[in-house]
Order: sequence, then C-alpha cells, then structure tokens
Amino acid sequence: MELVLALDAGTSGVRTVAFDPHLGAVDESYLELSQYFPAPGEVEHDPDEIARLAVATLRDVASRVLGAGHQIKALGITNQRETTVGFDRERGEVFQRAIVWQDRRTASLCRELEEQGHAKTVRTTTGLVLDSYFSATKMKWMLDRGLADDALSPSFATIDSWLMWTLSGGVEGGVFVTEPSNASRTLLMDLETLDWSPVMMTLFGVSPTMLARVRPSASNFCVVSGEVVPELAGVPVTGVLGDQQSALFGQACFSPGLVKATYGTGAFLLANAGDAVPRVVDGLLTTVAWALGDLGPTTYALEGSAFVAGAAVQWLRDLGFINASSDLESLARSVSDSAGVQFVPAFTGLGSPFWNPDARGAITGLSRGVGRGEIARALIEALAYQVRAMTDAFRDGGLELQELRADGGAAAMDLLLQLQATNSRVDVLRSSTLEATARGAASVAGLEVGLWSSLDDLAEHWQCAARFRPEDPIVVDAGYGAWLRALERA
Repeated sequence: MELVLALDAGTSGVRTVAFDPHLGAVDESYLELSQYFPAPGEVEHDPDEIARLAVATLRDVASRVLGAGHQIKALGITNQRETTVGFDRERGEVFQRAIVWQDRRTASLCRELEEQGHAKTVRTTTGLVLDSYFSATKMKWMLDRGLADDALSPSFATIDSWLMWTLSGGVEGGVFVTEPSNASRTLLMDLETLDWSPVMMTLFGVSPTMLARVRPSASNFCVVSGEVVPELAGVPVTGVLGDQQSALFGQACFSPGLVKATYGTGAFLLANAGDAVPRVVDGLLTTVAWALGDLGPTTYALEGSAFVAGAAVQWLRDLGFINASSDLESLARSVSDSAGVQFVPAFTGLGSPFWNPDARGAITGLSRGVGRGEIARALIEALAYQVRAMTDAFRDGGLELQELRADGGAAAMDLLLQLQATNSRVDVLRSSTLEATARGAASVAGLEVGLWSSLDDLAEHWQCAARFRPEDPIVVDAGYGAWLRALERA
C-alpha cells in the first residue's frame, strides 16, 4: 500500500504512526520524553533528545512497513506548539534546554508589557494574550540573558522547525521553515498577513533572520536526508500542523462551528471559526487552524487551553498513587462521588478562560473519610470542569456548539466523557481513533501528495466510536460551583 507517516512530537513523548489510504493506523512506535523541572514553574526538554526520539521512531516504523512491501509517500509532522528551541543554525548548538509551553518563568515579563500598555496591540495583531505560554516571551528571556550572543547564526524554532531542520540535514543544508498554525502561537505572527509582524518582532527584540520562513501548512517543505534517516531518504515532508490544530483536522472539523476536545498533557478545545479572522472572545484565543495554500482557504479557530490534564494523571502515577494511568477510571468508579473533594490541577498556572500564571495546584475538602477513590474521582471531575469553563466561554462569545469530538489518551475514560457531556450540555463523540493528532498530520501530508482528493474525501473516513448525551445537570452544577470556589483559593 501507499502509506503516509505522521511524526507526533508531543510533550510527554514522540510517536511515529503509519496510516493507510483509509486513515487506518498500520504501525506505530512511541518513546517517552524526559521532563526537566529546574525550579518551581519551570519546565524544560532536551532538543537533542526530541530529535533522537524522532529519528528512532521514524526508523522503527519505516523499517517494518518497507520490509512488508509498502511504499511511503510522504511524512507529516505535528508537535507541541509554543515550546521554544534557541540554537546556532551554523554550528548546530543549542543555547540551553528547550523552554516548554507550560513554563511560567516569563510571567513577570508579561506583566511588565501589560503595564506598559501593549496588551491590546498584541491581542489585535496575534489573537493571543500576553502570557508566558507563548514562544516570544521565551525567546526574549534567552536574548536578555545573552544566551545567543556568541552564536554565528542565532535562531529560534518551535518544535516543527527544529525537526524539519534536523531531518533535512541540520548544519549540512537543513531547511529552516515553519507554517501558520505553529507561527500563530509565537506572539510574533500577524493573523491577517500570515507572516511575522514587524511590530511584534520589535516588541520582543527578535530579528527576522532569527526566525523560520513561513509556508502554507500543506507544502513541500523539505525532503528527509538519507544521512539522518536512511530508510526515508528523499521522502518529502508535505504537511505540518501544531498538535491541537492537527487534532481539529484529524477529527474532520472542516466546517465552522465543529469543535474538538483533546485530553492530552493539557486539555485543549478548538472550534473551526471559518475563513475570516474571528472577533476577539474574552477568555479565548484566536489562532490559525491551517493554511492549505492552493488546496483551500486559510481556516481560523477559537481555542481554549487548560495547561494540565493528563499530566495530573501522570503525576498521580509517578507518586505511586496508581500503578498506571489506565487505573484511574476504575479507581474513581469504586466510589459513588468525590465526597466533597475538589482537585485543581493548576500545576503551571491557569489557562483559558482564567489566565492566571500564579495559580498553583490544590486539593481541597479532605477529611478522614476520604480515600484514594474520592481523590481519583475528583481529578476526573476536574478535567471535565476545566473544559466546561471553556465551553461556557464559547457560548458567551456567541458560538453555538453542535457536538464535541473527543480524542487524546484520557478520552478513553467513559466516566470523563459522560461528565463532560452533562457539564457542557452537548453530545460528546469519541473518535474511532484517539490519536487524532497524528491522524491530522498524516491527512494534510497525504492531501498535498494527492493520496486524498479533498476535505470531503477525508471527512468520509472519520467515524464515531461512542456518543455520550447530557444527563440531569443538578449534581454536576453543584460540583462545578464548589470547584470554582476551590479554584479561587488556588
């Protein structure tokens, strides 16, 4: 068969998946990524490790599918978005470990810029808010500390650019490019022009030579170097999307008003907002969903972001509270309710619609009668409450939700999706594949090389595995009110 590979470089790990012409997963490989927490609120990754894991999973999958007689037509890339790599493009040396999107070290810088009156310009130009979540603040932090002073060719990359530069040869002719769904997360891209904004670059002290060239999301970006991945020598990279936009694409949300929720490391809600830049909605972000070039118009999205979702489950696992992440639901179902316990997973501040970088995690309502089951259930309830806060913001902004398409590892939990449907007053549909992020990258890459003919063709391959309908909201409304009170304390 003709296959498309998707390289999904996420926050917790790196995965390569091979997809067939029916968008079925044929093979995959996954490796967990090391996490570094040098100080409270700081989160880092090793860029070289990300590249090594990418190469290892690509070689693993490619060797098997090629050995089985299949042909690899193209490679799509999707990635954690705002995480920033500072490096010398001429020498290939990184300035320091990558600063992850969850990192809060630039919160004081954001407050200074807001006090100086820049928030409105930032919002209208980029669709984003002044928050340490985004890449430009991380770039400025590195520049202010002189980390780029000795570089021959100082450069800043989001993970898509870092991987394409590496896979296409690095210092030996690597291509330094990005695309709008990632560029729109930097605080540096103009939503109207789909290119770097001179005003924003001046504000953050970043020069155009430090940034990758912006191309449409469906493009012939580069070809994989045989020196880097021998099995993929000459295979083109033809589709790139940031992970959340990729999940929106993978969930076939091609019409305005279709919404997806991804329960991954964080919880992210995106709604297709059509082909015109939407108006600003309080508490939400405006972002580019995808720019298909000659294959279709640029599509925008409204987004809500909760910084911690599955990461809180991982935290409980790492503490020994559960043996594996998959144990959480059965533990939560061992009790009928959370006995008044509220879990606020604000380990790295609060995202949409609260935008409070100083908030921290909290568990409230503890008593001697509380056991592991109540705490597990409180966490699952909190995941649903975080998304409810976003769906309420969508409605307040005038967007009518038709249905919510769910994916990501935590979407395997029936309890979570039923709570979500009742909290958000909308049907929740679990996708037939929870790996919508990788599927989206493969879809856009395959579209560019003609494996699929149109968005309608792709939409025919999307399937619902389960539907959850809202139930009586009285109990969850009371719980949500208590959770909001706990959130104020956090």
